[in-house]
Amino acid sequence: MYKEKTILAIIPARGGSKRLPRKNILPLAGKPLIAWTIEAGLGSKYLDEVVVTSDSDKILEIANNYKVHIIKRPPELATDTASTIEVVEHVLSSIDKKFDFIVLLQPTSPLRTAKHIDEAIELLFEKNADAVISVCEVDHSPLWCNTLPEDLNMSNFLPKDVKGKRSQDLPKFYRLNGAIYICKTDKFLEEKTFFLNKNIYAYIMDRKYSIDIDEEIDFKLAKVLIKEIL
Repeated sequence: MYKEKTILAIIPARGGSKRLPRKNILPLAGKPLIAWTIEAGLGSKYLDEVVVTSDSDKILEIANNYKVHIIKRPPELATDTASTIEVVEHVLSSIDKKFDFIVLLQPTSPLRTAKHIDEAIELLFEKNADAVISVCEVDHSPLWCNTLPEDLNMSNFLPKDVKGKRSQDLPKFYRLNGAIYICKTDKFLEEKTFFLNKNIYAYIMDRKYSIDIDEEIDFKLAKVLIKEIL
């Protein structure tokens, strides 16, 4: 609870993954990947309850070792086409309590800590916001990106005002890093998204905490970075 408002954390962990099989239970620095996010949620000063939702008995078995609420996800919400929004709605309809805010913590962001969660919640209330989403600075400016024609001609690849500029002279760009999504519950249910149309703010995280594991190379990078953080 923070400032008399109740806050629920939801960790969605599907059993299947095509690009990196069984990624949510792969061992990272001595514990399953999902354990890092569960421990971050439980370490928060402000979260009232942490829920793990999964179709996988193995994932739910791991989660059951912690003081979290577990929800078995129906098969139709464990497909490649099932949306996170549907999964969150299923959780909200499966629990008896009502919460003022929900926090989505994806298990593929193992380097996000309890401190990050608490800072994002504090920012939410500082801004009197309806939603806060975590971001990080991009590795390379999108101003240096473009599509290519079939003949690979680069004559028009860069705009004139970008040519010759150093990276530090270009404006900073940020991307969603997938680590933290916070939203007022009634607003989420109304708009069916964490990315609300208004009164939404960014919580900026350092890139080294922003790894989002999707492929094997991401997992290898996480193994390197986590040694620095531990």
